[in-house]
Amino acid sequence: MPKVKVKRTKPSLDMTPMVDLAFLLVTFFMLTTKFAPEEAVIVDTPSSISEIKLPESNVITITVDKSNRVFFGVDGKQTKEALLNKMAGKYGVSFSPAETETFSLIPNFGVPMNRLKSYLALSSDDRKKFDKSAPGIPIDSTNNELSDWVLQTRLSNPKVVIAIKGDSDVSYETIQKVIQTLQDRKVNRFNLITDMENKPQNL
Repeated sequence: MPKVKVKRTKPSLDMTPMVDLAFLLVTFFMLTTKFAPEEAVIVDTPSSISEIKLPESNVITITVDKSNRVFFGVDGKQTKEALLNKMAGKYGVSFSPAETETFSLIPNFGVPMNRLKSYLALSSDDRKKFDKSAPGIPIDSTNNELSDWVLQTRLSNPKVVIAIKGDSDVSYETIQKVIQTLQDRKVNRFNLITDMENKPQNL
């Protein structure tokens, strides 16, 4: 009696659940990813092997570019609004709600208080162009506005930590002035932002 040949069929795999999972993952990362804000000035930070990471919030960033200009930034919309109100009271300047809203959205800036109002009145594109030639925040002994920004920010948000982001070509004197400003405000703990460098291998 002849044998009955069973017809072989190729196994099939339903890819629909895999496609659904892929779209869910893509959607999750799109909704949870925080893009780094575009900063007013770009600096080339020195490298180090430190693995200490800054917290993701409540950070004051003092940026010093290779032209020795000082820029100031802090995160948190409410902190920025409270900060601007305190600085306005100290320097006798008034800011409109629209200017306060603009200030709360910019990541950092480098203009003296007497030019901040006109700076906030610029469009986003004009501010980017202006940042290339901005004078920076004064840190002279006779006019140290950076000291006031640091103090008023700490009063607005006592949880903030301070980080200095200096260009690798910045002058030592400028960084020394920034550090002295912090020490004058009783800030003796701060972070230096660097690029990650591979640890040396043991021979």
